[in-house]
Parts: sequence; C-alpha cells; structure tokens
Amino acid sequence: MKILCFGDSITDMGRDCKPDSFDPWDKGYGYPYVLTSKFSEEDPSKHQIINRGISGNRVVDLYARIKCDVWNLEPDVLSILIGVNDVWHEISAQNGVDLERYERIYRMLIEDTKKVLPDLKIILLEPFILPGNATVGNEEHFEEVERYASAVRRIAQDCGCEFVPLQARFDEAAKLYGAEKILSDGVHPTVAGSTLIANEWLKVFKTKVAK
Repeated sequence: MKILCFGDSITDMGRDCKPDSFDPWDKGYGYPYVLTSKFSEEDPSKHQIINRGISGNRVVDLYARIKCDVWNLEPDVLSILIGVNDVWHEISAQNGVDLERYERIYRMLIEDTKKVLPDLKIILLEPFILPGNATVGNEEHFEEVERYASAVRRIAQDCGCEFVPLQARFDEAAKLYGAEKILSDGVHPTVAGSTLIANEWLKVFKTKVAK
C-alpha cells in the first residue's frame, strides 16, 4: 500500500524536497518517518510512505503541485495536513489564504483528485497550534486556526474523507508535559509531537481505512 503524506513543514520536517528528489527513503523526521517506523515493526514490505511536504506551503501551494506530487505517483492513500501557514503567513506577512478561499480550494483539491484517482482513500488531519515562540501574544492566531480546523472537519464530512482530530490531543499533552515538549515553537512538532500525530493517524487508518 502506497501512502502519500502531503502538506507543509509539519510534514516536510527536513526531507530533501528538491524537485528532482524522489528518494523513496527520504522521509524527513516528522510523522511520515514515525509511520514508516511503526509499519516496519509489523511488515517492512507492506506499506510505502512517501513524504511530499514542503515547508511554508499553504493550501494554494498544494493545489498548484497536486499533479506532479500526488496524481502522477498514484498513491492508495493520501494524507493531507495543511492550514497553519494559511493563517500564520497572513498575520506575519499578509500573504495567507483567507478562510473562504482556503475552504474552496481545499474542496477543489479533494474533488479534482477523486476524479483522477477514484479509488484513492483520503485522510485529512486537523490543523493545530499551541502557545510558543511563534504564536504567543496573538490570540487571533489561535482563534483563526480553530476556524480553519472546523473547515477541514466540514470538508472531510462533505467529501467522504476520514478526519484525524489533533488539537484536543495536543492540548492534553501540553498540560501533561509542557507545550514546548510537544511543539517546539507552538507550530512545529518535536519527536513527541510527531509521534502523537502518527499515533492519532494510525487510529483512524486501522479502524476506517485498512479494515
């Protein structure tokens, strides 16, 4: 089973994302790498994880590269995590994607992909945020990410995709261990944060996708 992880820096996490790099072993050190490790414990030949995250991406960037980085690779499962940059880039540089446009383009991305790959199973991950160097002192950031997360849940329901809730789990982990132990700056996962994402993803995958 070929599983393609599509998204921004939270997916990228240090992989070699040059346009001509298609090394199947290049997972970075985020949740795609953790998934590879966990699947390998069961059977290293059963699942192939492909990382197609690129740092700084917004939903418009995913849509722009959907053909070369998803359709042409013909995965069996597509995992998408996008949204925090659509908010963050607007707050920091007025280059984000407003909520209405975010939802419209995200839906187009799903609908167009289903036409090209009708048997593809799609998993959408909830955008998340915690207090940290990149987020502290701006309450708008937290409120906006919550609105974008709600949009992803709506898209999953309307488009027949699976949904992985993450914000509540990150909140719980932050209370137990401290936010900086889970998301280094309030946005980017530590090893613990990437493992949390992978574990929540696997719950949905095993009960709803791989059944």
